[in-house]
Amino acid sequence: MMKKPILVLCLWFFSSIPFMLPVQAQEIGLQLYSLREQMKMDVERYHEIINQWGIRYIEGGGTYEMSERKYKALLDKYNLQLVSVGGTFEEMRDNPQAVIDRAKFFGANYIVTFWIPHTSGNFGEADAKEAVSVFNRAGKLVKDAGLTFCYHPHGYEFKDYGEGTLFDYMIENAEDFDFEMDVFWVKMAGADPLAILEAHPEKFPLLHLKDRKKGTSGTSDGTGDVESNVVLGNGDIDVEGIIRQAKKAGTDFLIIEDESSRSVAQIPQSIYFIRSFLEQ
Repeated sequence: MMKKPILVLCLWFFSSIPFMLPVQAQEIGLQLYSLREQMKMDVERYHEIINQWGIRYIEGGGTYEMSERKYKALLDKYNLQLVSVGGTFEEMRDNPQAVIDRAKFFGANYIVTFWIPHTSGNFGEADAKEAVSVFNRAGKLVKDAGLTFCYHPHGYEFKDYGEGTLFDYMIENAEDFDFEMDVFWVKMAGADPLAILEAHPEKFPLLHLKDRKKGTSGTSDGTGDVESNVVLGNGDIDVEGIIRQAKKAGTDFLIIEDESSRSVAQIPQSIYFIRSFLEQ
């Protein structure tokens, strides 16, 4: 049965989150990489601002040179809950249990790997097959721990392979892991994020929502101009269609990521854009 879409932006009556939260469909989140420059100036102030925006769910950006316990206290102070923690490819290959323990400490239900090491511009069949092997092995351990492991593509996975792409190979062989689609990087690679979501609705519990300035040229190596990130709904990505499909599929978290220097001004507008469709 499809989960009924529920939007909860603010729960003012909780002062701490001692256990992992039950997931309700289509919660809005924020990837803290969006505020990487601001966090260099005042970590606590910008966590407070996230709370003021009505965001409760965040995706990790490290602990900003704090101990895990101190950072967890900061999150509790501003009623923020980590949705996922990052695990590097090397961590998930060599010591996934350490990442599982970190996720459980913060009450995060997801672990995400954001990059597969490879020679620049030369991601190929061997890289994809090694990654699938590592991710299935680690994903089984994560699943046994009651969590979900996801891989976040960056566009270099969409090179031609067989009758499809290397990404097609990865998703078809992902037995014990899912994916966090970043719709910007899929678009940059020349693929259609909405079509992929429609084809594999069960494989994307997490989405990174960002929009791309009209006229931006694509790339296939996971690089691009961060200043091409615009307010959701103002670019050339069908974000509206993606949100509507996410509602149908029961995607858990719609996570805003804005890598531009205008992120502080743009994020509240993007929150409003998402809310306008979730509330329909």
